[in-house]
Amino acid sequence: MAARRIAVLGGGGWGTALAVHLARAGHDARLWARDAALVAEMRRRRANAVYLPDVTFPEGLTVTHDLQEALHGVESVVSAVPSHGTREILSRAKPFMPEGAAIISATKGLEQDTLFRISEIVEQELGGHRKVAVLSGPSFAAELARQLPTAVSVASRDAAVVEQVQNDFRANYFRLYGTSDVVGVEIGGALKNVIAIAAGVAEGLSLGDSALAGLITRGLAEIARLACALGARRETLSGLAGLGDLVLTCNGSLSRNRHVGVELASNRSLGDILCGMKMVAEGVRTTEAALALGARNGVELPIASQVAELLAGRKDARTALYDLMLRPQRAEAG
Repeated sequence: MAARRIAVLGGGGWGTALAVHLARAGHDARLWARDAALVAEMRRRRANAVYLPDVTFPEGLTVTHDLQEALHGVESVVSAVPSHGTREILSRAKPFMPEGAAIISATKGLEQDTLFRISEIVEQELGGHRKVAVLSGPSFAAELARQLPTAVSVASRDAAVVEQVQNDFRANYFRLYGTSDVVGVEIGGALKNVIAIAAGVAEGLSLGDSALAGLITRGLAEIARLACALGARRETLSGLAGLGDLVLTCNGSLSRNRHVGVELASNRSLGDILCGMKMVAEGVRTTEAALALGARNGVELPIASQVAELLAGRKDARTALYDLMLRPQRAEAG
C-alpha cells in the first residue's frame, strides 16, 4: 500500500483515533484541532490527554491548529467534526483544500436547522464536483485506537473512491465494506444515536433485556422507514451501518448517547448531564432534526418522538417509555 498524505479534521476521540490509525498504516497523517491549547498539549505529550489519554501518537502523525498546514498537499481529507460545526469548518478549510482531494465524512448526525446529511453539507460548501465518501458503522474510538478488531461501511456514489478509502484505511484490525448507498449509511449512523438514548433509559430504569431487545428491533424498523423514504436501500440498514451500529451504541458501555439515557433515567437534567461530558452526544441534536425530517417525508418516528419529549423535560423517563409501549398495536411489518 502506497503512503498518502491525509488530513483529519477534528481533535475529538474519533478524529484522533482515525489519525492515529492512518499514521500507523504508514501514511503522512495530519490531525487538525480547533482548540489551540489542546493542540499544544497533544504536541507535548504525543497523546490526546482529554479524549484518548492512553494512546501514544505514532511518529507519522503531525498535530496542528493551522488549517493551511493541515491541508497542504493532501490527497484525502477526513472530516470528524461534530455535525453542528461541520459547515463552519469546511467553509474555513475551502481555500486550502487541494482540488483533487477526496473528502471522507466520519461524522454521524444531521444539521439541525437545515436537516441536511453531512455529505450534502460537504458538497454545498466544497462543490458538487468533489469526490465524497462516508465512513460509518459499529466503532468506538478507544477500541480502534487500541487496535481491536473493527468493521465499518464506506459509502460513495463513486466506486473508485470507495476502493481508495478501503485501501487507505485497511489494517489487520480494521475492515471496510463498500457500498454506493450514501443515504442509508448516513441515516443509519445518525438515527441510531437517538435510539441509543432510549436504550440507555431502559437500562437506567432496569426494564430488562426483553425490553431492550424490543426497543432495538423497533428502533431499526423506525430508522429503515425514514432511510427508505429518503431513497436508501433497505438491506443497507440490515448491515454494519444500520443494525451493527445500532446494536453497539445501544449496548456498549462506551456509548455517549446510551450514557445520556442512563443518566436521564435517574432524573438528572439534560443540562447537567451534558456539562459533565467531554465528548458530544450527537443523538441529543439529531432527535429534533430526525422528527422534522420524518414529518417532511410523512414517516412516523414513535421512539424519536418519546426521546424528544424526554430531552425537552416534558415527560419523565418512565412515562416516556410506557407511553411508547401503550401505543396502538400494529402489524410488525409497519
